[in-house]
Amino acid sequence: MTEKVKIAFESRVIELELSDILPLRQLTPQIEVSKRFGRIIASINTVGLAEPLVVAKQKRGDPYLLVDGHLRYYALLKRGDKKVKCIVADDDEAFTYNKRVNRLATVQEHYMIDRAVRRGASEEKIARAFGVDVNVVRRRRNLLTGITAEVANLFAERNISIQTFEVLKKMTAPRQFEAAELMVSVNNFSHSYAKALLAATNEDDLTKPNRKRRVGGLTPEQMARMEREMENLSRDMKAVEDGLGDDVLHLVVASRYLGKLLANERITAYLERRHPEISAEFQAIISNTSLEQSSH
Repeated sequence: MTEKVKIAFESRVIELELSDILPLRQLTPQIEVSKRFGRIIASINTVGLAEPLVVAKQKRGDPYLLVDGHLRYYALLKRGDKKVKCIVADDDEAFTYNKRVNRLATVQEHYMIDRAVRRGASEEKIARAFGVDVNVVRRRRNLLTGITAEVANLFAERNISIQTFEVLKKMTAPRQFEAAELMVSVNNFSHSYAKALLAATNEDDLTKPNRKRRVGGLTPEQMARMEREMENLSRDMKAVEDGLGDDVLHLVVASRYLGKLLANERITAYLERRHPEISAEFQAIISNTSLEQSSH
């Protein structure tokens, strides 16, 4: 039977009086004079509140608890606003929401800027709101130009530098997706790793194959060898991934068998007396497997 998926928030956006919301943190003088707080106020002044506050219900008559958006809340108070749009989190989510919310992902930031421009905000106004050069805003707005939808989905919730996306744009769609999967598999999204993948890409897999790729200090022969080694590494990683599940299963079964074996005091005493090195290895296998399972 298929389990129903529980929605963490109410489906509608509500408007609340700021006085009806109870913040869980106080605004310190250090934060109030920080550049980040100033940028939030400038952003609201320029494009409005892009993201609603997240609140949680209490008992009837009690104020809503502010779960996420404290800086936005205080920025609105400083501006003199009276009301704000909010989404309501379930009680179970109120204590875990902040653990799940990170800095706005790069792809989501692109969508936010693009939506603001489509609604009439100029790139110059957005740049002033964020306190950055207008060229930075343009690069972020054009982030996904030349990036496949599959790669955009892979990177949708990750914080990745714009330079990494610009390197991927130099690859054809199949190679781009292959490179993105490699980055996800090793959890490395750095610009330097993207350039290494570009250097190891065949000419046929480049969007401009006739353009000479420049990688400092590498001769054409070294580039060719690097390409071969990267292909071998990709195949080896795929082989490891394919067999990892079976290997882990065998390890768990063997570990449990050894655990039952060493639970017998007579066997343990015999091994420690006659074969202490084997006993130590068995104990290490059991201990390491237990640690790996507990970490998951």
